[in-house]
Amino acid sequence: MATPSAPAAEAVAAGCPVDHGHHGYSPFDMTDPFAAYAELRRDEPVMYDERIGYWVVTRWADVRAVFEDWETFSSENAQQPVRERGPEATRIMQEGGFTAYSGLSARTPPEHTRIRAIAQRAFTPRRYKALEPAIRENTRAALDRMLASPDGTGDFLSDIAFDIPTITILTLLGVDPAMVPTYKKWSDSRAAMTWGDLDDEQQIPHAHNLVDYWQECQRLVVEAHRAGGDNLIADLVGAQDGGAEITDHEIASLCYSLLFAGHETTTTLIANSIRVLLGHRESWEAIVADPSRIPSAIDEVLRYSGSIVAWRRKALKDTEIGGVAIPEGAGILLVMGSANRDENVFTHPEEFDIDRVDARNHMSFGYGIHYCLGNMLAKLQDRIVLEETIARVPSLRLADDAQIGFRENLSFRVPTSVPVTWED
Repeated sequence: MATPSAPAAEAVAAGCPVDHGHHGYSPFDMTDPFAAYAELRRDEPVMYDERIGYWVVTRWADVRAVFEDWETFSSENAQQPVRERGPEATRIMQEGGFTAYSGLSARTPPEHTRIRAIAQRAFTPRRYKALEPAIRENTRAALDRMLASPDGTGDFLSDIAFDIPTITILTLLGVDPAMVPTYKKWSDSRAAMTWGDLDDEQQIPHAHNLVDYWQECQRLVVEAHRAGGDNLIADLVGAQDGGAEITDHEIASLCYSLLFAGHETTTTLIANSIRVLLGHRESWEAIVADPSRIPSAIDEVLRYSGSIVAWRRKALKDTEIGGVAIPEGAGILLVMGSANRDENVFTHPEEFDIDRVDARNHMSFGYGIHYCLGNMLAKLQDRIVLEETIARVPSLRLADDAQIGFRENLSFRVPTSVPVTWED
């Protein structure tokens, strides 16, 4: 295990208590964390975990209160590597000119307010409407390829969910969709370097990928200045030319963020929607019989099995969370995956119920000023994929021998595969 990042040392120096049992919680193990979340909510809803150097917050009311109070709990550490970069990875990134910063999620007001207001101009209903036919066409083509399998089996993650959101976000940003494999590789490296538990040697190939990723984002901004175009980056450059207060570096940083967040979590949402709905056959049959129930089913998937289960904040002063004293400078890990199953908010929270009236109270898109800018696009794509899939292959089911694992990560709960089969 690599050396914990600076927040750990700061918290220990501040005299933070150390829990000795952790209540079954394992920070990077995403296999099935929900029993441990329940134990934390019951026994120690605000727990300092010395293994990662963060206070772990698991109750819905506490998570929301921290998200809401951006003046006390800064987002500045949201994109900070969980583990310090090793000397070789640091050298590679410095010499490669890597200066990428968060698009929005780690920025704070007034900078965050200024950039978000400009970025929102590009996330218009017109753009979503224009993308919908292509999303349907791409989904149908991907289904055709999967269903052509001679043995009647496939992997919904790699066959469908992997490409659809990536093609969508690349199209939105004016990037050649043929670069899907390259951007997926870069995104995997970003997730591993920022939220993974890598030693110094493991970081090296990812550092090279992040340099390439950042250089491409800068190139896209230069190209938008040169050639314009009908895409989001060109819109931002046009806004800049029209007097909007946004720099090329900030546009490239937005690109750096969107080319990750714009597909990675949506790929997982689509994969989880299929995985969970097929795992609850009565729910699958319900949306097959009545596709109008798909939007509520998506909200319940987001609550029950969200793509992002934890996010980070930093205390800017001595404060409290849920009655527990938190020192200035402490790192906070907000476990939305636990908050989404809080018994004080959701009736029978461990049950998956697409008719649940309180599902939209989930916090899988965050809360407050950093609420996910692309939430509507993510849900649009998931809805289209579900609509097209139930129309084309209502007999879809999980493979009988499906053994679905999850990648190790502090924040993202990503299945490694979703094996499926179907009847002719």
